[in-house]
Amino acid sequence: MKSGKQSSQPEKGTSRILSLTVLFIAFCGFSFYLGGIFCSERDKIEAKDVTRTTTKAVASPKEPTVTPIQIKSVSFPECGSEFQDYTPCTDPKRWKKYGVHRLSFLERHCPPVYEKNECLIPPPDGYKPPIRWPKSREQCWYRNVPYDWINKQKSNQHWLKKEGDKFHFPGGGTMFPRGVSHYVDLMQDLIPEMKDGTVRTAIDTGCGVASWGGDLLDRGILSLSLAPRDNHEAQVQFALERGIPAILGIISTQRLPFPSNAFDMAHCSRCLIPWTEFGGIYLLEIHRIVRPGGFWVLSGPPVNYNRRWRGWNTTMEDQKSDYNKLQSLLTSMCFKKYAQKDDIAVWQKLSDKSCYDKIEKNMEAYPPKCDDSIEPDSAWYTPLRPCVVAPTPKVKKSGLGSIPKWPERLNVAPERIGDVHGGSASGLKHDDGKWKNRVKHYKKVLPALGTDKIRNVMDMNTVYGGFAAALIKDPIWVMNVVSSYSANSLPVVFDRGLIGTYHDWCEAFSTYPRTYDLLHLDSLFTLESHRCEMKYVLLEMDRILRPSGYVIIRESSYFMDAITTLAKGMRWSCRKEETEYAVKSEKILVCQKKLWFSSNQTS
Repeated sequence: MKSGKQSSQPEKGTSRILSLTVLFIAFCGFSFYLGGIFCSERDKIEAKDVTRTTTKAVASPKEPTVTPIQIKSVSFPECGSEFQDYTPCTDPKRWKKYGVHRLSFLERHCPPVYEKNECLIPPPDGYKPPIRWPKSREQCWYRNVPYDWINKQKSNQHWLKKEGDKFHFPGGGTMFPRGVSHYVDLMQDLIPEMKDGTVRTAIDTGCGVASWGGDLLDRGILSLSLAPRDNHEAQVQFALERGIPAILGIISTQRLPFPSNAFDMAHCSRCLIPWTEFGGIYLLEIHRIVRPGGFWVLSGPPVNYNRRWRGWNTTMEDQKSDYNKLQSLLTSMCFKKYAQKDDIAVWQKLSDKSCYDKIEKNMEAYPPKCDDSIEPDSAWYTPLRPCVVAPTPKVKKSGLGSIPKWPERLNVAPERIGDVHGGSASGLKHDDGKWKNRVKHYKKVLPALGTDKIRNVMDMNTVYGGFAAALIKDPIWVMNVVSSYSANSLPVVFDRGLIGTYHDWCEAFSTYPRTYDLLHLDSLFTLESHRCEMKYVLLEMDRILRPSGYVIIRESSYFMDAITTLAKGMRWSCRKEETEYAVKSEKILVCQKKLWFSSNQTS
């Protein structure tokens, strides 16, 4: 100061700054302390959730309670008799709306929400509980699949024969007049890998009544039969009535709902698919879904054209030209001729990199190598592409011959599990252990599971196929369904030697009514209720479930009351059960669909 006197202002300012600094430090320390408490408590909650699924513990009274969703009681009316074989997304009444090019009208075309039916489909008059496996492979009740057209049209080929109140399946077919077993014996002579567990999964395109797939079951090969919906033949319905895996589908303009490199073998016996037309695009789809080292088997035209052409309503020159074109196309997409005898020819999909490198280097090659613009496993409403899907190094390790033989491959973590978000070998082992415990509990609450009362089973929301793996020794087969909106784990299911498909449960499934004995649902509504209305999912379950069939619904307690109300409206009888660890937040609903007949039945 000018006066020379010392001022007290700096001392007061310094004191205030020190005080504020101390308060700030104290505040930060307190905040850090609170944050530590919060984080540690959050970690405790997460750890408790994991513990609930891995240890047998009594539910804590401090568990958060959830008020279940409630809906009003409802009673669904009966559908008319014209809905007896209704397949919503492949409905012949809607075919005229779609084009005939490449038979695209036979593909999936689902009705909009405002056209969805909210009624219960009655069984045919005189319907009976299906004949139990394995007798069902040889015979079924006529009234369950009352279609005379296929019986009359195929009687000379011995597909099936009506005797009294039953259809009998003698195992005949166009290309196996001496019976399907003799035909498969010849095939095994050409492909020794069918005998030692190397070949486990197969797809049969244009399956007829699935006699080929039925015969393979005794040989340890699980075949999925594929045929389109049509007005008369009901091939897929016959297959499922017999207890043989099958699904509605056609190779037309869209990819089949399977991942790439899935099946060990693909088969076509006079299925009349024009393999060499449209640039060989149908063959390219077969190439996509067959794993490296896998086989494609063709019997019928144009194989052995020099001996058979007179029975094929064509000339030898035409058949020879078709055969040469077929061979050229297969070679250009890295198939090699493996074996041929009589009417059966076998090609093998190459797994070595050199063939695919040649395609990539040759700019004029047809078909070209696919770029990376579309994921090879994308197969839900994905257009067919006129290009070759080349195996990646990781897929090559999942090739036939590289993966363990059946049944060892069921319990070995596939290489492709690393492509699933969070997937690992330890995760697969944990998942399998979890499902073994769950299935053991399921058999207590549903004693019919594991007996001959249940044959056709669907796991509606699988991850790695753990539910199916836990049931592998029982007389059943499981259709493993992976949501088209979830992580792509279906390649892992196929690599383990199981079968399945992609699907979106906001739509109807590709099957006929009354084709499954048991539907298993794990947390589907928890995951999909924001997209799919629960009512329509349950009505679809009722459509595909056989009368007297069962449902196991494992869900959050939040949904249980609403599901029970809707199930009652569908004439299901249900009971609520505890999970194996009796947690409050999750329950099991075990239901049975009642056998009832239309009030307007004619006989």
